[in-house]
Amino acid sequence: MTSREKILNSIASNKPALTTLPNVPIFEGDGSIERFKTVLEGIGGRVIEVASKADCQAAIDKYYSDLKNVASDIVKANVAVNLDTTKEILEQVDLAVIQGEIGVAENGTIWVPEINMLNRALPFITQHLVLVLDKNNIVANMQQAYNKLENVGSYGVFIAGPSKTADIEQSLVIGAHGARSMMVLIY
Repeated sequence: MTSREKILNSIASNKPALTTLPNVPIFEGDGSIERFKTVLEGIGGRVIEVASKADCQAAIDKYYSDLKNVASDIVKANVAVNLDTTKEILEQVDLAVIQGEIGVAENGTIWVPEINMLNRALPFITQHLVLVLDKNNIVANMQQAYNKLENVGSYGVFIAGPSKTADIEQSLVIGAHGARSMMVLIY
């Protein structure tokens, strides 16, 4: 018997008995739009309520009329972005408007699957980020969000507010590693 076989046999003979998994309690919380707004605004984001998804264009025109290079499949865009878009084109994007899937009130995050991003780098390389979210998809906490995730695909991310860091000379810097601002349009 080889040393490999001895090790594998030793492991096989010393397996612990199977035990059942414990019941995980369902954690409750405040999943209201107001709680989501309060938390997201507390971490540097902005929340605007619109009547319907069709009204997102009017909000973009109102709050971001000065931005020239827009990438989106939700509102009028002038930069075509897809999986093969080069970094040179991506770094010219001033504003990305992307559909979010699940909002989490406890921490102000929004789940964005890769299929909604147009390109994996877009939410992080754009200067300003707008996420569009259905108010019926706001949950109280991360446990509820994970329970709602269905087809995750190969990549997805929870995004919480604009990029920020406080490690540079102990002062908060917004837009340090990504989007300088983040707005959520809730319909």
